[in-house]
Amino acid sequence: MSASTTIEINGKRVAAELGEMLIKASDRAGIYIPRFCYHEQLSIAANCRMCLVEVEKAPKPLPACATPVTEGMKVFTASKLAREAQQGTLEFLLINHPLDCPVCDQGGECPLQDQAMGYGKDASRFTERKRAVPSHDLGPLVATEMTRCIHCTRCVRFGEEIAGLMEFGFPGRNEAAHIATFLNRTLDSEVSGNMIDLCPVGALTSKPYRFAARSWELENHRSISPHDCVGSNINIQTLRGRVERVLPIENPQVNSCWLADRDRYSYQAVNSAQRLRKPLIKQRGAWQPVSWENALQFACAGINKAGGVASGVAGGSELGVLAGYTSTLEEYYLLQKLARALGSNHIDHRLQQRDFRDDAVTDLPISEVPIHQFDDLRAALLVGSNLRKEQPLLALRLRAAARNLADGRGGARISVLNPLAYAQNFAVETAVSVGAQLPARLAGVAAQLAAKRGAVLPDDIQQWVDATQPAAPAIADSLLAAGADGVVLLGALAQQHADASAIKGIAQWLCHTAGSRLAILPPGNSVAAWRAGCVPRPAAPAETGATAATAGGGYNVAAMFDNLLRAYLLLATDPELDCIHGNAGKALRNAEFVACITAYQSEAAREYADVLLPMAAFTESSGTFINCEGRAQPAHAATSPLGESRPAWKILRVLGNFFDLPGFDYVTLPEVTAEVGLDSPTTPNARRAWLIPPPPPPQAAQRGLGVQRLLDMPIYRGDQIVRNAPALQKTADNPPPAVRMNQAMMEQYGFAVGEQVVLRDDTGSACLPLQVDRRVPQDCVYVPAGYPQTAQLGGAAAVTLEKA
Repeated sequence: MSASTTIEINGKRVAAELGEMLIKASDRAGIYIPRFCYHEQLSIAANCRMCLVEVEKAPKPLPACATPVTEGMKVFTASKLAREAQQGTLEFLLINHPLDCPVCDQGGECPLQDQAMGYGKDASRFTERKRAVPSHDLGPLVATEMTRCIHCTRCVRFGEEIAGLMEFGFPGRNEAAHIATFLNRTLDSEVSGNMIDLCPVGALTSKPYRFAARSWELENHRSISPHDCVGSNINIQTLRGRVERVLPIENPQVNSCWLADRDRYSYQAVNSAQRLRKPLIKQRGAWQPVSWENALQFACAGINKAGGVASGVAGGSELGVLAGYTSTLEEYYLLQKLARALGSNHIDHRLQQRDFRDDAVTDLPISEVPIHQFDDLRAALLVGSNLRKEQPLLALRLRAAARNLADGRGGARISVLNPLAYAQNFAVETAVSVGAQLPARLAGVAAQLAAKRGAVLPDDIQQWVDATQPAAPAIADSLLAAGADGVVLLGALAQQHADASAIKGIAQWLCHTAGSRLAILPPGNSVAAWRAGCVPRPAAPAETGATAATAGGGYNVAAMFDNLLRAYLLLATDPELDCIHGNAGKALRNAEFVACITAYQSEAAREYADVLLPMAAFTESSGTFINCEGRAQPAHAATSPLGESRPAWKILRVLGNFFDLPGFDYVTLPEVTAEVGLDSPTTPNARRAWLIPPPPPPQAAQRGLGVQRLLDMPIYRGDQIVRNAPALQKTADNPPPAVRMNQAMMEQYGFAVGEQVVLRDDTGSACLPLQVDRRVPQDCVYVPAGYPQTAQLGGAAAVTLEKA
């Protein structure tokens, strides 16, 4: 820790640390120094020179952002010398800047405007022609007007230092110097929108927000992003009841000052043409708009008849209830309470999970590492995680930890076990592409750890070890060296795996033996769903408010589709796209009655549903989100519900009234929240219990199939909201679905690039074009989920290939 001292700024004594930058000390003391290139999260560039100040005994003004504090320093930020330096700097910055504030989206919130008012002159002495810089199309998210650029290089440093993808550079010299992407490529980072926030002028602005509003017209509403388990704090800005923009709210414990593009631009779905505005019922094969009362009566009658509720025989045994990942705690709670009151324990939210064998010992899927501590980790093992796309802001924190190591500050040694070689935005010490053999390779790490630790490897882990696979001793070494500062991180691919229970059990043993911590990163608001009891479990009186998530007593999501129930109630989900079970669409189409509480009407839903109840979008409804560290955060409605849509918690409450069920007499949302009970913290169970099932017979010997399908859920296909956000759907992270394999495998099968290939598994088939992808291991194909073209495929790893 640096030694403390006291300096003098404008005659005021200020506490500071020796060696820290002067601008940081002045900010802490509340003394403002103008700046453009300086940002507390970025490295020092000192190229704008706007922060020049007078320092006693210094021969000339010094940049406050690059001047370290020294003993007895006396600083003057508004002296005649400092003001002249600041005014001269600003005059030079404005020489080539266009006078287009009236048509600039940055107007009203522009640091350059503010500094020009405070330090500029009323007339320009520059009479020569201004320089113009061409603007290039950087994709669907960021708009450019590069003539406005003042070369602060914030965007360049953000990409290189924070995002880990240096998309912008600073080519040219003198007057020809300019900010540009390499070969005028688009911005493809999943956090590119943060460059808009960093830009101190109007050179980079939001393309979807372009010319939509002025900053002073917008109303601010604090809320929480629903898309991942981080729970980013967001500011939803509205104009006359319409959402126009979403910005980050700084929270050092959660999202710092950053925001993923998924959180920033998904608001477009709120104004989508696919929004469901009125209740609809299907009569004689045609959809008819009806009143809420008629729609709810129709839904109750259909569920009573098809779900076995009214018969009283094993009440509700034919009713399956499913929820998406973006619902709130209160909605999950009321959904499971309604289902159990109707006599059904067939309720689940784990739409992308295949293995449920460890449900009896399953704990809340929570990270034992608080989010803000990811920056300080010394070792991390990522198991089945494309972290950069699954949880973009956690990837930024892990990158910060890895950069600490590169800077000699004892940062994180990161290792990766993934089905295919995903591109990471942090330095990886050991990366292993394991195809479908994820549990076996993780067991190999456990064997290495046991040998180094002198521990006995349990038999249920030993049976997974594949002696033919090469060992990776560096992974075990890094975890042992880090101890409690190490983490084993289970991502979405590990949780989707056919042997996810074995992966989780082996990971728990690894953490227990190495002294590391376990971080399970579930999709969306999954922790809240678990806390609310939105999982199959034995029946319990719903009116008691019990929220235990004990397994058993009902069908999980896979069993609901395999058993072809007669009735389904869906909340905020399109199962045919959200699930990785290929028979989801078949089960819904074969059901006698399907009721959907949804904000969007998809073509598939119009085919299999019988009633569509319009729910409010995430910006139109309040509720609680619980992130991966167990932090409960309230989200607040920013606008009124569109059309006749209503908040989902109100729809569920009124459904309970229509079913004449006790305990559904809530008037306000806080009443529901209180019944769930958030007084006790949401934390992982202290006991480390694990269940590791034996490995299955080899797939090839079992089914005569030798090709393994690798799948994931692309970042902009994972929920209803992002699928209806036009700008996100146009990005490079949302390519058309294809069968992807490596070059050697394509030549082995005699295929050609672009050729149509038929892929078959035990639930269906898909005909897709072929693409070469060198990330994919031999004898594997990569075919993502979440697309209508792949909806017929199940989660089975074994597939066959043939030419169309």
